[in-house]
Amino acid sequence: FIAALILGGLLAALSLKLIYRMGLELTDAVPESMVRKVHDVVTGTEGVMKTESVQMRRSGSDIFADVKISLSGASSFEEAHKISANVEKNIKDTIANSRVTIHFEPTWKDIPVDYVINNVSSAVKGVEGIHNISSSTTKEGLFISLHVMVDRNMSLEAAHKVSDEIENQIRKSVSNVNHITIHLEPYVSIPKIIPVEDLTIEEQVANIIKEYPKVKKIGRVITFQLQDIFKVDIDCSFEKNLTVEEVHDIVSEIENKIKNQIKNAIVTIHPEPS
Repeated sequence: FIAALILGGLLAALSLKLIYRMGLELTDAVPESMVRKVHDVVTGTEGVMKTESVQMRRSGSDIFADVKISLSGASSFEEAHKISANVEKNIKDTIANSRVTIHFEPTWKDIPVDYVINNVSSAVKGVEGIHNISSSTTKEGLFISLHVMVDRNMSLEAAHKVSDEIENQIRKSVSNVNHITIHLEPYVSIPKIIPVEDLTIEEQVANIIKEYPKVKKIGRVITFQLQDIFKVDIDCSFEKNLTVEEVHDIVSEIENKIKNQIKNAIVTIHPEPS
């Protein structure tokens, strides 16, 4: 009697397994263990920051896998494509007769905040350039400041919309932001053919910079005449023991003085230690 019960139990277990397998065959479901295996394979692929989802189904002898992954926001499109190809290969090496579709999206986790700000801001329509990004963490949250260049002929209303969109994108990508300060600046493209240097402007610039003894040397002063705009690029050597903040303050003061003396001037000073 006991032997009959044991045999009956074994037959019942085998029957249930058979019913389960037949059920999988008749539907498009795949075993949970296979899904977990694919999830582990994807997560273990170099470059994958996170496996967001793995959806699998069966169709005849083929296994279809739809995988969503997160990649570093710092990755180039070429790098993202390479990582996705590796994920697909690893799945196919693990699961026979698999047909794989990979979807990837960027994540900014563990990426420097300033890098995130530059990337999301640069992607906003109407932005011609980003520079002077700074971020400070306080008890009240993160305070962000950046300079944004837009077309100099853009209306204030349009520029304000660009600024609002930049702020929206930053807040979506960076957590715990308290305040964002955006400085809008006119953008002037540099022509491929460099005009002849304007000696008069160079002399004016040199005379202004000579007022600052902490500037040890004036390098090249290059000017570009673009319609009614003067683009002035200056190389300067400063005392090497100055702090970055001190150099920044001096550079800002010099730039403002040049702008006050030369109408429609856009000035960029490149500081370096002497």
